[in-house]
Amino acid sequence: MTAVWVTVGALAFATAALKLVGPLALGGRPLPPRAMSVVELLAASLLAALVVVETFGQGRSLVLDERVPGVAFAAIALRLRAPVVVVVLGTAAVAALWRLVSRRMAHAFQAKPPPGGGARRT
Repeated sequence: MTAVWVTVGALAFATAALKLVGPLALGGRPLPPRAMSVVELLAASLLAALVVVETFGQGRSLVLDERVPGVAFAAIALRLRAPVVVVVLGTAAVAALWRLVSRRMAHAFQAKPPPGGGARRT
């Protein structure tokens, strides 16, 4: 077995063990209110972290590209309680327009060779 499969097996075993420990430790009792409030916040915080990492990260570097205005549009639209279809389509449109404009501007500012082939003949 390779090291990857050993890691996958260990993680699967650890996941199963953690799922088993919860019911055994609680014994059918409900979670305390303080613990329940933390558990309720976990899904939202994990989703927010995933969105931030996927929007601003690429490998180990920070990237600010067309995804940033798209997510900003989505945040504003959701804050204004826009329908989800409007949020998704608007986000895609903003990101696409931003990409189009930024690529055209980059192309416009590229160095152009001088007229006549660029080489001077003497």
